[in-house]
Amino acid sequence: MKYKGKPQETTKQKPQSKNNFLMWYEIPTSNLERAIDFYSEIFDIKFEIVHNGTHTMAIFPSEFNIGGALVFGDGCIPSQTGSLLYLNVGADLDEALAKINVAGGQILMGKTLIMEDEGYYALILDSEGNRLALYSKV
Repeated sequence: MKYKGKPQETTKQKPQSKNNFLMWYEIPTSNLERAIDFYSEIFDIKFEIVHNGTHTMAIFPSEFNIGGALVFGDGCIPSQTGSLLYLNVGADLDEALAKINVAGGQILMGKTLIMEDEGYYALILDSEGNRLALYSKV
C-alpha cells in the first residue's frame, strides 16, 4: 500500500454554517488499500488512517468545513447508483482524467461543459466501483 508519507495532520475547521448542507461524506470501499492508492494517485494527497471499532477510514485532507473519508467495514458497499459526489480536482480536469485508467478506475463520461463560467465535469468509476463526478473550472 502506498500512503505517500506520514498522515496529514487534521486542521481545525471553521464553524459549520447552516447554509452549508454537505458537511461529511463517506465513499465505501471493498479494498481500502486499493482505494487509497487510487485517490492518492488522482489527487496527489496523503490520508490519515483511523480505526474505530468495526470500520477503518482514510480521511481526505480538508482545509474547509466539508470533510470526508474512504471507509471500509460492515455495510460499506460500493455502488454505481445513488447519490453522486462531485470532487474538485483543482485546475486541470484533463490531467486527473489521464490518471483514472492507470489508477484502476474507468471513465464513464469524458470532460463535459456544465455552462460557460461554471466549469467542467466528468463521470468516473473509482477503483471500488463507485460512480463519482470530477470537477474543475477549466
